[in-house]
Amino acid sequence: MSDAATKPAPTEALEQLGKVELLSLDVDGVLTDGGIYYTDDGNTFRKFNAQDGMGLVRLRKAGVAVTIISAGAPGAIEHRGRRLGIGHVFTDVSDKLATLGGLAGELGLDMHQIAHMGDDVNDLPLLQAAGLAIASANAVPEVLGAADIVTTRRGGNGAVREVCDAILKARGQEMETNHIFDSHLPGEGKGGT
Repeated sequence: MSDAATKPAPTEALEQLGKVELLSLDVDGVLTDGGIYYTDDGNTFRKFNAQDGMGLVRLRKAGVAVTIISAGAPGAIEHRGRRLGIGHVFTDVSDKLATLGGLAGELGLDMHQIAHMGDDVNDLPLLQAAGLAIASANAVPEVLGAADIVTTRRGGNGAVREVCDAILKARGQEMETNHIFDSHLPGEGKGGT
């Protein structure tokens, strides 16, 4: 039996999830499927999941803060964060724990009020420091071992939505269906969530 099989899914950990005041997210392998696409001229791009986006918008509107902390290159990650109204987006980060600690201090939160969701070894310090460690189903064995909760879905395929919905359920939030998104910046695409 794998480590993941012994860990609760988000819907089985509602008591813990109901205490989350800040959801911290990695990008590659969590908000995306982990693939990074390269064009012939060396540019990169990522594919994000629209259902994850809707979950994050609903979570923010319910009063739960969200941050994105990634070692990945700037560009698409910031655009995605702005589109979803996430004000705390950090890219090209070499020390994720220091970044999260600084943000926690700025927001007046203790680490036990924070959940971090990751999939690879550079997330281990955050998973160990946060009050709640969440791994996407596709995480490496070290992360699965450190996680308190493991999603049933893979990163980029609804894993973040699974966590968002469980947090909202744990907080007793009703399903809101009418969402108005932050306006688009000039030159940005007008795709979905």
